Amino acid sequence: MEHQGQPLDFEGRDGNRLAAESWGAAGRSPVILLHGGGQTRHAWGGTAGALAREGWRAIAVDQRGHGESEWAPDGSYEFDAFAADVEAICAQLPEPPVLVGASLGGIASLLAVGEAGALARGLVLVDVAVRLETRGVSRVVDFMNAQPDGFESLEEAADHIAAYLPHRKRRPDVSGLAKNLRRGDDGRYRWHWDPRFMIGRRPRTEASDYLDRVEGAARAIRIPTLLVRGRLSDLLSEEGARHFLDVVPHAHFADVSEAGHMVAGDRNDVFTEAVAAFLREELARGAA
Repeated sequence: MEHQGQPLDFEGRDGNRLAAESWGAAGRSPVILLHGGGQTRHAWGGTAGALAREGWRAIAVDQRGHGESEWAPDGSYEFDAFAADVEAICAQLPEPPVLVGASLGGIASLLAVGEAGALARGLVLVDVAVRLETRGVSRVVDFMNAQPDGFESLEEAADHIAAYLPHRKRRPDVSGLAKNLRRGDDGRYRWHWDPRFMIGRRPRTEASDYLDRVEGAARAIRIPTLLVRGRLSDLLSEEGARHFLDVVPHAHFADVSEAGHMVAGDRNDVFTEAVAAFLREELARGAA
């Protein structure tokens, strides 16, 4: 991320420690940034620092089993667990936050807001909605499962990412990848998440129980909402975005060009301005 935030911890649903970093004064209105599956809090690039400069307290969280947060003792990584962690985080703040969730973080936030009531004052969903493309979800799952034995070097990990994200220009300096990888006793680099997170994980985007539950949660949303889509995304199609806007008619929408599913990583400047503009227009009143 741009500059280093102040470390802090939250307690999740099961008493699990959730590591986080905070930018901006403690008395400001909070914005919680929740990354996608397999990522860490460092996925947000310069977004947290930029939101702090806008007058918010931006807090990026490592979700359960990811980054520096504790692994679930019982291997509990279902949607319910992530959503319950979101509820727990909100309960530990002095006021309801704005939730910004990418992919898994977005699903967890949507379920928490739609099913638990007034725990947040705003919601930003990043390339995730009610209906997702199964083919795109399968590609993500295949990518995350592709290297169970890890990588010999950061360069090898960068090659793997470049093959998955051919639209993104590869950075010559790969040292930043160390924040998203952990080095084992064998010297190899592995993704910084609990391997059990992926056990048995399969695309469920067409399952009727999943669709009914997520759509029901979406229909219950009453707070200001922004949907951000990567125009190159193979997970959230134009049709999927339109469906969400039909279900949540008060929601705003931003379609980011030259960005895929990882919108904040592909076009961080454009993404950050879309979120900042939404916060200014819809939620800045009353912010410190």
